[in-house]
Amino acid sequence: MNKKLKVLLSGGGTGGHIFPAIAIADEIRKRFPDTEFLFIGANGKMEMEKVPQAGYPIEGIDIAGIDRGNMLSNLGLPFKILKSLSRSKKIIKRFAPDFAIGTGGFASGPALYEASKLGIPIFIQEQNAHAGVTNKILSKKAKAVFTAYPKVEGFPDDKIKFLGNPIRENIILGMEESSQAKEKMGLNKEKLTILSVGGSLGSRTLNNAWRSHFDELINKDYQLIWQTGKLDYKDIIEETKDKKSQNIQILEFIKDMEKAYSAADIIVSRAGAIAISELAVAQKPVLLIPFPFAAEDHQTKNALNLVEKNAAKMVKDSEMEEKFWNTLMEVCDSTAMRKEMSENLEYFAKPNAAKEIVDEIFIKLQ
Repeated sequence: MNKKLKVLLSGGGTGGHIFPAIAIADEIRKRFPDTEFLFIGANGKMEMEKVPQAGYPIEGIDIAGIDRGNMLSNLGLPFKILKSLSRSKKIIKRFAPDFAIGTGGFASGPALYEASKLGIPIFIQEQNAHAGVTNKILSKKAKAVFTAYPKVEGFPDDKIKFLGNPIRENIILGMEESSQAKEKMGLNKEKLTILSVGGSLGSRTLNNAWRSHFDELINKDYQLIWQTGKLDYKDIIEETKDKKSQNIQILEFIKDMEKAYSAADIIVSRAGAIAISELAVAQKPVLLIPFPFAAEDHQTKNALNLVEKNAAKMVKDSEMEEKFWNTLMEVCDSTAMRKEMSENLEYFAKPNAAKEIVDEIFIKLQ
């Protein structure tokens, strides 16, 4: 490439939007080290901290979503939208990018909308099985829409490229043989091992499920790596101090997630987009418990895509008391079921997502 590239990216609000954008930027920078990058984020949101930490500049706009809990607070929203559109336009005209990539979040809408109006090629990366309203509208102007599922309702079929979600490189490169990982974690390599992950803050639903079945788990002699998250950790440690078992590791946070994935024979998890993409690469049988309050119930839609391919089991949050333990035991008790689920997960495993997305961007720009 003869001239210095300039790339605009926008995505934020949650790690699920931010980290794919950073992974795509990292891949472009690998190929073209002189590339100039600029992110547009929402003031007060986590991208304003995480993007600079990753080594990229970011400018903020004042934008927020609809507050469904307090409708009166939405009275100023039209003004915020107009202000964010105007600010985005100024930033984009000044920066003059060659193309723009949006990965979702409040800021992504105004940024990509204004970029498309200025004639700048735009690309969308949608992490979930259900597209948000903003991305549906923007997809009509996009050169391509990169998805983690083969069909996402609301996007033009001819623009969908099923390439997966960019995930952390250490997950892709750090997986190892299960018995070896169990030994490193101080676990018995002969025993069936369950990993429970509920995100960085943890999942109270999952934590309560393990609390309810703690004694049964000990009786079964299964091993559990239980990531509680910050909120419940101290209470759970206190509650279980008289029931110590070498089979159960209670952790507030898991730093080496690739080691925990490797050690697991079965994984119990929420159904966030990036979590599912990592689970697919790990290729371990999984029981998904979708977070019921995710926007437009997208976690349930994510989970159903895997369930339909016999790549996962799912229990709804509202059905945990009746179905969690029996469904989990069904998976634990069947080697054949676990083998089939692992094999079927391969369909969703896209370890080269960032590379293939960048390949496709440059093909579309030719």
